[in-house]
Amino acid sequence: MTLSGAFCYGELAGRFPRSGGLYVYLREIFGRRVAFLYGWMCLLVLDPGLTAALAMGTAGYAAYIFHWSSSVAVKSAAMAVIWALCFMNILSIRLSAGFLRWITWLKLGVLALLTVWAIAFRLGAWSNFVPFIARRPGSLPILSALAAGMVGAFFSFGGWWDVSKIAGEVRDPSRTLPRALLYGVLTVTSVYILVSMVFWYVVPLDRVTSDETFVAQAGEILFGPAGGIIFAAIVILCVVGGLAAFMMSAPRVYYAMAQDGLFIRSVARVHPKFNTPANAILIQGVIACVLVAVGTFQQIISYVIFSAVGFIGLPAAGLFVLRRRDKASGTPVILAPGYPFTPVAFLLLIVILLVLIGVRNPREALFGVLVLAAGLPVYEFFRRRPA
Repeated sequence: MTLSGAFCYGELAGRFPRSGGLYVYLREIFGRRVAFLYGWMCLLVLDPGLTAALAMGTAGYAAYIFHWSSSVAVKSAAMAVIWALCFMNILSIRLSAGFLRWITWLKLGVLALLTVWAIAFRLGAWSNFVPFIARRPGSLPILSALAAGMVGAFFSFGGWWDVSKIAGEVRDPSRTLPRALLYGVLTVTSVYILVSMVFWYVVPLDRVTSDETFVAQAGEILFGPAGGIIFAAIVILCVVGGLAAFMMSAPRVYYAMAQDGLFIRSVARVHPKFNTPANAILIQGVIACVLVAVGTFQQIISYVIFSAVGFIGLPAAGLFVLRRRDKASGTPVILAPGYPFTPVAFLLLIVILLVLIGVRNPREALFGVLVLAAGLPVYEFFRRRPA
């Protein structure tokens, strides 16, 4: 699913090499109203929701290390992480990019070390993979299990589409971004499968009862009595890296909306000293902290995921619209690899994922749709506002 989507977005990035990503694609293909609704969803659902969920995940593992039992302590830590990254993004895009580059290489190095460590010292058993396919005691029904599994994987793979949001700041984006999407997705896929294999090799699935116990079990096998704490620290490193990348790219959507006159004018201004979209970054931080204050990790994920998945599929559907325009104008284009099967496969899997999520979390999915619908009168207000 992710690779098919990356192929589609590679063509879109080459066609529209401007900052804003999905917002720009939807505006050029479907018009300003659809693009605004995507930006509205990013503003109130996707960006703060993912920020809050990742921050809560970070704080949850910190609670394991420091033995915090109070939810107030966990939520305070999550908010502290959010504001630290917000202020870093406001101070300097170069500082944020340097931090992200450093933490990405560190993260990949640590995951490689885990893999080599576990296999070289034979700390697990290959028999854990037998039977490779089986329904284990206490398993969820098949549809709920698929939904839960795909949502978990979505959080590991999710974010590849955000690369396109910085197209306007990339040298030769028509060539660079398609390659970045392809190589990035292949790298993440390889790391994801390899690390999942190592964890399964170390801890049998029938011994896993929760995230926290899994951390303790895998950590103790790999690193001894203090392994749970070491492993929780590794998880924090990985999650903070993902959160830093997301928070650097996300505010550019409402920054682009404001430049189009479809959002608060001050959001289109950059900081006079640091030359960063400070107001857009602050908006993301404030709404994310509100979600942290009122929700749990699982509630935030359910609130985010349905609307986000739907909009991620729309630009791929737009490729068929663009193809008709190209045929009418005679403009030569480079198709996404495997077209039309690539976008068809991507859209089919998007629909399946939406159905699974809707069946598993109907209330949260409905709430996300209602928030999206509330954006229609807001769009009319900004559209009719005097320039």
